[in-house]
Amino acid sequence: MGNPSILQDYTRTMSASKLQESGEVRIAHTLHTKEDEFVFERRKTVFQSLQELKIYCSEDAVPNIALLGSGGGQRAMVGLLGSLVQLDKAGLLDCILYLSGVSGSTWCMASLYQEPDWSTKLETVKNKIIRRISGPGVRWGNALAKLKKYYYGKDHFSLTDVWAVMIVTEYVKEIDECKLSDQWDQHNKDPFPIYTVIDKQYKQCKDEKDPWFEISPLEAGYSLTGAFVETSSFGSQFDNGSKKKLQDEMDMLYLQALCGSVLADGDEIRKFLWQKIKDFFEHLFHIMQLEMFDEIRKDPNASHAENSYQVLMDLVNMNLTVLNGKDPSALDQSIRKTLNDPNASHAEKCYQVLMDLVDMNLAVLNGKDPSALDQSIRKTLNELSGGKHMDFPTEKLNLTDKQAAKLCIKQYTKDMCHNLRSWFSFWPFDVWISICRCMVQWIWGRKYDFLQNMNDESIPSTLLKSETRDYEDTGLFMNSPYFSVLRKERNIDLIISLDFSDGDPFMTVREAAEMCEKLKIPFPEVNIPSEDVEKPKDFYVFKGTNTPTVIHIPLFNVVNCGDDIETWSNKYRTFQVPYSAEMITELMEVAGKNISNNREKLLEQIGAAVRQKGHN
Repeated sequence: MGNPSILQDYTRTMSASKLQESGEVRIAHTLHTKEDEFVFERRKTVFQSLQELKIYCSEDAVPNIALLGSGGGQRAMVGLLGSLVQLDKAGLLDCILYLSGVSGSTWCMASLYQEPDWSTKLETVKNKIIRRISGPGVRWGNALAKLKKYYYGKDHFSLTDVWAVMIVTEYVKEIDECKLSDQWDQHNKDPFPIYTVIDKQYKQCKDEKDPWFEISPLEAGYSLTGAFVETSSFGSQFDNGSKKKLQDEMDMLYLQALCGSVLADGDEIRKFLWQKIKDFFEHLFHIMQLEMFDEIRKDPNASHAENSYQVLMDLVNMNLTVLNGKDPSALDQSIRKTLNDPNASHAEKCYQVLMDLVDMNLAVLNGKDPSALDQSIRKTLNELSGGKHMDFPTEKLNLTDKQAAKLCIKQYTKDMCHNLRSWFSFWPFDVWISICRCMVQWIWGRKYDFLQNMNDESIPSTLLKSETRDYEDTGLFMNSPYFSVLRKERNIDLIISLDFSDGDPFMTVREAAEMCEKLKIPFPEVNIPSEDVEKPKDFYVFKGTNTPTVIHIPLFNVVNCGDDIETWSNKYRTFQVPYSAEMITELMEVAGKNISNNREKLLEQIGAAVRQKGHN
């Protein structure tokens, strides 16, 4: 008989392959067979690149190098692009085996991987990306159509869908409906991409070790737990490892929202989103009124000519009245009477309730008294119900107790949404009501749990019992994707960490070291001189025994910014309007200096990784 361990490995690999072919769940601490094949071929490219750099070694001594892009919104998106351009110019890009990102860095990755073999024509791809993100935004009508498609196209709608349409499109300036799994065979000459998120419920279980969730063109799953599903099936419903209900694969716009959905702290992001929702639906209601006008214009029925004339005159007078600061409600009622449309009146009342509801939530978040808005809602709902008794919460908000006030308005909003849904289950009010419900319950990235009802002792029980899981921005837990590349089976020798984070430029690498120590994952010790926290340098190397070497590069530092680090940080904040073309170019240059200024140091550490691997 042959070696038992070899037979066991072969059996496990064959079993995994069968699962991969059937699209079922894969539980194994091994790489997907296609990733294994990619790594084998990519290492040949790295070997050739090392030869050209005059770093000579055997093919077995070729180091596995991972490049990490941290979160940081559009600052990270632009910073990563600038860094990659300089890595290419330095002849180092082909040394990279894996490219993994968090939050804003994934926006850059998504743009790059639109282009087959992007690393072979990066200058052209870079220019195309810059033209797009510095150009005009997505048309409002297209964004609305996308929101509608998200809402009706799947079982679980969440704030991630809203964030994709209302926020991400403002920065990436496109609606990318391509699918990640479709990109697999288009990037044989590029690093292997890994997008990262975290499992919200898993993160909240203090006894659990693995909230880190990775998504590649091949599969999506828990990096350290070793539980995966094919990317094309992520979001579909499974039962005991078998597909039960198909859901469409998420598109790249949604993936960018899933990865990059945290640009501020809790209260600030809530205020921001409520205001965005209000603005969006104010615009939508205005469009609805214009569409009503358009229907009148198109009406070929001559018998309606007089009515159409009256409505048109009233519409003109309504606009004049508003411009003169007067009340147009009488003219509005005249239009509705002429059109004999009872639903229009109901729709406007629903619109008013929802606007008041949004304003109530904003008032509570800002510590203001929402009682007048509450009375307005009650009055409007009373009219809608024809005076019937309705069950409303009556507890008075205590604004001095901020947490209690939040809980009260949360329940109030849920009750209002429940009442409104019974009357308005049609577009666009159905999606608006759903958004309000998601806001107060703070539902992000909801998907079916592909591990539901599986029987496997290696999987934490919390993952086996739930019907759904919520996924969100990794930056909420750790703002760099270390754990996607620290999977033992990826055998990473050298990590190059590009840190675009706001605040402490060493937080990510410190947190990674602390977490690795807790989880007994090999990672070098991280010691930062206290004076460097305020005045970071542009290149740090951390080494250990039997650990990967970690290179850490803060975006803004004393080398590329001099004494103006704070000025640069304030100019390129995480939470601000999209950058201008000039700001994009300037930030790319600053980020690129961190590579061009340190080319020799990077070569030195790559050479050291080669020698270390050759000795093992």
